[in-house]
Amino acid sequence: MKALITGICGQDGSYLAEFLLEKGYDVYGLTRRKASFDLCNARHLSGNVHFIYGDMIDSISLVNAMKITDAGEVYNLAAQSFVATSWDQPGAIAPIDAMGGSTC
Repeated sequence: MKALITGICGQDGSYLAEFLLEKGYDVYGLTRRKASFDLCNARHLSGNVHFIYGDMIDSISLVNAMKITDAGEVYNLAAQSFVATSWDQPGAIAPIDAMGGSTC
């Protein structure tokens, strides 16, 4: 079984990846491209998880991630890194946290 986790670099995403790996899943994690490669909470999963670059507000990168992984299960745990921003700018945050791409 294959699973794709958005937000794998967060606390919940990394714990979910560990759980799925223990169950025998082939786990893929969607991560944002940054100036420097940083897996944060998912560092310990390197070598066991397939990391894919993507952006939650770019529907093409989400479609590509689905094609690459051919995942039977998708767990959307991606969220705004700065919680206070989500309260101040809910319209800007909705495509990241809830909608998964502005045209999806």
